Amino acid sequence: MPKGYIIGHITVNDPEAYREYVERDTPILEGHGGRFIVRGGASETVEGQSERRHVVIEFDDFEAAKRAYHDPAYQEVAEIRRRTATSTIILVEGT
Repeated sequence: MPKGYIIGHITVNDPEAYREYVERDTPILEGHGGRFIVRGGASETVEGQSERRHVVIEFDDFEAAKRAYHDPAYQEVAEIRRRTATSTIILVEGT
């Protein structure tokens, strides 16, 4: 069965406030079986435009990724990210 992923491309505008998002989102997403594959770190945009930070969270399947993202507890915490960063969040089915 194909894996599911939440992929985030993020530019943090308020690092102090964003820290709360990271602290609170991690247990929620891990509780849905999420495994952080990429979380920040060095990156190089070789084509096109990009945000500064990248996150890839792997789930057992696409439906699990969707459930995690749409979890009301996660959506409450996501409001912190929306206030403190510019982001694009993508749900994708992988291999």
